[in-house]
Amino acid sequence: MRLIDTPEAAARLARAIVSDIRIYNVAEGIEKDTLLDLLADELEEGRVLFMGRVHPRLHAPWYDRAIVDVLVFQSRRIRSWIW
Repeated sequence: MRLIDTPEAAARLARAIVSDIRIYNVAEGIEKDTLLDLLADELEEGRVLFMGRVHPRLHAPWYDRAIVDVLVFQSRRIRSWIW
């Protein structure tokens, strides 16, 4: 399998992986500010998948950015003491 070697494709893959993880119940994690703990295993599994499919020079920052964009920002309407 050929590794992804463009920033655009790396960003798309990272967002797709994190979108799949988002299917889990994120509301509780956001409300209690435990989201990253709640999804730690799934996020790490996604990170391993991402790093295995993307050229090493593109490992950062795409996956972490996708976590913020997809899990946190898209869930901003959920009431939380952190915002």
